[in-house]
Amino acid sequence: MKSRRWVGAIRQGETPSQRVRAAPKSEPAPAKTSAGPFDALRARLRSFIDSRRIQQAITIIIVINAVTLGLDTSSAATRYAGNVLDIIDRVILGFFILELGLKMVAWGPVGFFRRGWNIFDFIVVGIALVPSAGALSVLRALRILRVLRLVSVVPAMRRVVQALLTAIPGVASIITLLFLVFYVFGVICTKLYGVTFPQWFGTIGESMYSLFQIMTLESWSMGIVRPVMEKHAQAWLVFVPFILLTSFAVLNLFIAVIVNAMQDQASLDLADARDTIEEDIQEQTKVLTAEITELRRELAEVRGMLSNKS
Repeated sequence: MKSRRWVGAIRQGETPSQRVRAAPKSEPAPAKTSAGPFDALRARLRSFIDSRRIQQAITIIIVINAVTLGLDTSSAATRYAGNVLDIIDRVILGFFILELGLKMVAWGPVGFFRRGWNIFDFIVVGIALVPSAGALSVLRALRILRVLRLVSVVPAMRRVVQALLTAIPGVASIITLLFLVFYVFGVICTKLYGVTFPQWFGTIGESMYSLFQIMTLESWSMGIVRPVMEKHAQAWLVFVPFILLTSFAVLNLFIAVIVNAMQDQASLDLADARDTIEEDIQEQTKVLTAEITELRRELAEVRGMLSNKS
């Protein structure tokens, strides 16, 4: 039935090879080996785990877990429903362990750990399995990290995180540039204002911290700059260019790099989707060509039988 739908999609007088002639050439696919029953089971299990309903169910469970962990911080909630919250937390943890186990079966241990998001889920869920008694009691508070699994479940969040990871080299360069600017102005402020205002500019470390406060525009004028200008009237020649350079120039570069990375990630996703569609078209075309060849052979046999009878 699947090949018949493709027959209707081919125009009259057009061969299957002409149908995909405009598609870019790709390397020939490796020959497929016969899949055993276990491989078929793993394929069905992968389809089941990646299905939309299962992903939605996982998302809902993560949200419920976030709510229960939030209620666990309330003394009133723990007093009236503390045991219920613990039971719900254990049941959800068991569900997450079962999900990871099914993924390991579906993709195999090696294939499971080849996917970065699976490693992320494994670490987040594994933290909850570490005993939280004694010195490790702080790990109990880290249960809230399970809420971060929303990042690995929701595709839009995954794309944002992947874009941020892609932007790391550019962001690192901007951070280096920002540090150089801080260092230069920190030395200037320490030399100029370190004697009169040692609480802000006594050392280069204190100067860089004060400059960081100025960059964030938090009480920068009345808190630091104006008191300095009462004794150093020309201090604005240092602080105003610093604010313009950091708050309005360098920081905007972060936004530009991240936006560019997100656009690149969207282009990669679109290219992957296009390649997948083209591969499917080529595969279906090969199947259709083989069926047409088989039909022609059978038709030739029928014609030969008819000619022999006549």
